[in-house]
Formats: sequence, C-alpha cells, structure tokens
Amino acid sequence: MGLIAAVAITAALVGGGASALVRELTGGSPAPAGTGSVTGTSVSRSSKGTVAGVAQAVSPSIVEISATTGSGESTGSGVIITSGGEIVTNNHVISGASEIKVRLSDGRTYTADVVGTDPGKDLALIGLRGASGLKAATLGDSGKVRVGDEVVAIGSPEGLTGTVTSGIVSALDRDVTVAKDEDPGQRRQQRDPDRNQGWPFEFGGQRFNGDTGDSKTTYKAIQTDASLNPGNSGGALIDMNGEIIGINSAMYSPSSATGSTAGSVGLGFAIPIDTVKADLDDLRSGS
Repeated sequence: MGLIAAVAITAALVGGGASALVRELTGGSPAPAGTGSVTGTSVSRSSKGTVAGVAQAVSPSIVEISATTGSGESTGSGVIITSGGEIVTNNHVISGASEIKVRLSDGRTYTADVVGTDPGKDLALIGLRGASGLKAATLGDSGKVRVGDEVVAIGSPEGLTGTVTSGIVSALDRDVTVAKDEDPGQRRQQRDPDRNQGWPFEFGGQRFNGDTGDSKTTYKAIQTDASLNPGNSGGALIDMNGEIIGINSAMYSPSSATGSTAGSVGLGFAIPIDTVKADLDDLRSGS
C-alpha cells in the first residue's frame, strides 16, 4: 500500500507541547500586486546545462514559507516571481493561515499577506510586506517540456531551506486530485513514519493520505523522479536553462516506509508553469 503525500511539512500544536520553530520576522506594508519583472534567473554560459549552474542561478528565488493556523503550522516553499515580493506557492501550504512568514535564501525574513488563491488549481499568490529588489525567477514554457528532459527541484524539505535535487521528467499530464477545502485537523506534526502525513490526494483511481472529502479538484501534473520530500510543496521544478517549468505539489511514498526506505521513491508531481501563468491575473485580482 502506498500513499501520496502533499509535500508540505504539517505541524499540530498539542496543548502546550512542541510546535515547529517560529522565527521572528520583519513587517511593513503589503507589496503592491504586479510589482517588478517576471524574469530574472539565468544560468551563466560557462555552467549552462549543469545542476550546479541551475542551483546557483535559481536558489535566491526560492523561499521557505511558514503558515500558522489555529491548530498548527504548515511549512512549505515558494517561488519569487517579482522583485517586489510576489510569491507563488501551493494553496495547501497557506490555506486557512492566520499568519504567514517567509524566509529568503539569504536568511532575511518577512511577513506575507495572501493576495489570491485558486483551490481549484492548488495555487496561491502571496506578497511580502516591505520587500524590494528581490531576484525573481524566470517562468518558462511547460508546453515545450518533454519526457526525459533533465530537471532540478529546489525547496525546503524537512525545513532544510534551499535543498537541491535533480532528475528527469518521467511523464506528462498525470491526473492528481486534491481536496479544495481547508481541514485544520489534517495539520499535524509528523513524528511516526508509519502515520499518514499532510494533504489527502487521489491518484490512479485510488485514495491516499486520508479522505479528500466532497469538495475536490483534479489538475494535470508533470511527473518527475527528482527527489521531493515533505516541505517541497510550492517550490520549483526547473529546466536546465534555469527557467521554472512547474510548482512542486505532491510526492508518493510507501505508507509502511521506515528508516532508509522512507521519503521520496522517485515519484513526484508538479503543477505546470503554463497553468500558473494563465492564472496569475486572477490571483493578483484576488478572485
């Protein structure tokens, strides 16, 4: 038996017990929507086509997101798309959050506000307060992606900010189904590797990681064997030119996995960047 786990670390507050570390962050006024360019990352000619080159170019555009709700904290990743602090992530990373805090690759921290969400596509746009001069990612063309293309994934698995993994595109147009509504009861800290974790998914006609409920949505995903683990949700799937081709959203792992067999088994899923680009105007308008 396997499970598909949303790749956001989930942390529940149990009485006065342990919770995920909450960092002190800066504040300010929300950045206006659409501030800055939607391009920025590029791989140098000397390191073009290498994982190291992609990592160096794109890592400054990937952030760690901590979203606090009444029942706990969810940690995931995000992609800076404008110099003024617009960040794309998964809806399931920030859904139901009363407070959102963001840590940049250089350690700077900000408070963020939700600009718009699209639960139907599991996408969200947030804006950093008082941010400027950030390095924005270059959004690529997922319509040109081919099975077998080399890719790099960057995110914050297990809270390890800026983790880089690599692989290939394993398949295209995979149907992944997620719950549209927030269920705070599903935000919990993963302490036992045998317990289900995170956000419920349906894939291949089967239900994994809990009940998706009556309100759910299915999107077409890019499948990759680049290692994705809890915390990669909302991070970037990148081609070898340093362009974002997908937003990482889910992983597959054995439900009975323990020790060295736990975590990614080379089945990860990302929302195509063309889906994101088509949705940006609606997200910016808050619709």
